[in-house]
This record gives sequence, structure tokens and C-alpha cells, in this order.
Amino acid sequence: MCWKCGKKLEISSPVSRSALCPECGADVRCCRNCNFYEIGAHYDCRETIDKPVRDKERSSFCDWFSLNPNVSAFESGSLHPAAVSDCSKAQSAKNAFNALFGD
Repeated sequence: MCWKCGKKLEISSPVSRSALCPECGADVRCCRNCNFYEIGAHYDCRETIDKPVRDKERSSFCDWFSLNPNVSAFESGSLHPAAVSDCSKAQSAKNAFNALFGD
């Protein structure tokens, strides 16, 4: 499923770096479409990548890329559904810290 428009993608592995969503033209082989994408994880990735990918919405050469068939936009496209509970826990912890020590 495309991270940007939500259209189901009929793409087989391996996903080409030049693959585009037929509906909206968004890059398919990008962090936002990857099984390992998780906001809040090291470099927003659950894999052990050495360098951050700066633009999560553009194609990259990442060797760990794995197309996530269930990806969808959440909160204006900012979160992957799998990351929601971890991020809400992290936000709760941050709010508690700020309440103790100030903003």
C-alpha cells in the first residue's frame, strides 16, 4: 500500500529504486513504505543501519528495505501504525519529564 495515497501496490520483490506509485507518483522504495520504518527508533528504523536516511519519502539505496504491504498514513502521514503505541508511550514519558523539570 502506498504511504502517500493508500493505493494497494502490485509490486513484486525486489522493489526497484525507480518504482513509483501508479496513482500518485510517490517513490515506493522509501522509508515510509518499509517494514522497518518506525518513528522514534534509532534513525527511525528498526534495523541496524549505520547512517540516517535524510528524506524518508524519497527513494534510497538501503539494503534493508522490505515493502510493507499494510502501511498507511496516520496523523497526517507522520506515523506508521506499528509505531503508534511506542510513540505514545515515549510522548507520555517526555510529558512526565517536562512536568518534573520544566520545559
